[in-house]
Order: sequence, then C-alpha cells, then structure tokens
Amino acid sequence: MSNLVSPLQPAVLITIIGETVLKDRIVKLLKNHSVSGYTISQVQGEGGHGRRLSDLPGYNTNIEIKTIVSLEVSDAILSALKEEQGKHALIAFRHNVEAFY
Repeated sequence: MSNLVSPLQPAVLITIIGETVLKDRIVKLLKNHSVSGYTISQVQGEGGHGRRLSDLPGYNTNIEIKTIVSLEVSDAILSALKEEQGKHALIAFRHNVEAFY
C-alpha cells in the first residue's frame, strides 16, 4: 500500500430528470449555489407523468442534469427542486461519491 494522499474527496452526485422547460430554472439554481459544472442530456422514458417520447423538439421532452457538489449544497439544491415537483414532471436523487472537481 502506498502512503500517498488520495486525490479524491467525498462529494455528492446529484441527478435531476425533468421537463425540458425547467432547464433554465435548474441551471440558474445550480449557478446560484456556485456549482462549477454540470452535464445536460436529452432523455426519454416513462413515469408517473406518462411517457416522454422526445418526438417534438421542446414538447413532451425531458432532460437529465448531473452535477457533483458538497453534501450541504446538495441539500439546498434538492430542497429548492422539491418546490417545482408539483408543477412539473421532475425527479432528483443523489449518490455519495468520491471525486476530484
């Protein structure tokens, strides 16, 4: 075993899946919490709000946003997202990870 210090540190991976119309609001929320980076992908699937086919651009489509943050920042982001849940198709979850960021 090496005595080298690991370059990894504890972090939280947040995954947000929601309607495409939420994109700008979610990005603003992340930036308001000083998130340094995120990844956005177009996704499709089926859930409690029905099937999301991505058949028409911007209509009935979903995005997935992933970011790595501290536990405290993840608490604040998830709390803010919860307020949007009743108005839009939206799910968010987090995983503890080790990362360099």
